[in-house]
Amino acid sequence: MPIGPVTMFAIYVVCWWVVLFTVLPLGTSQEVHEPPTDGTQWGAPKTPNLKRKFITTTWVSALVWLLVMVLVFIGWMPLPDLAPPV
Repeated sequence: MPIGPVTMFAIYVVCWWVVLFTVLPLGTSQEVHEPPTDGTQWGAPKTPNLKRKFITTTWVSALVWLLVMVLVFIGWMPLPDLAPPV
């Protein structure tokens, strides 16, 4: 096994955050909004659908993580050995 479970989990967390920031803008409209009168921001969506986006992020990042793990295990994307020499 070229990498340990902690490293695998860390790679999954990085994949999850990268996918989250790519999924967040999906489904937002580009229409012109009236000036907000209730103190909200101009760019805030009316319905952000965060639960749906988190679920989408989780399964898409699992697929990305699986692809990265396959590439690491077959040797196409080797990770550096950072352990000190014994």
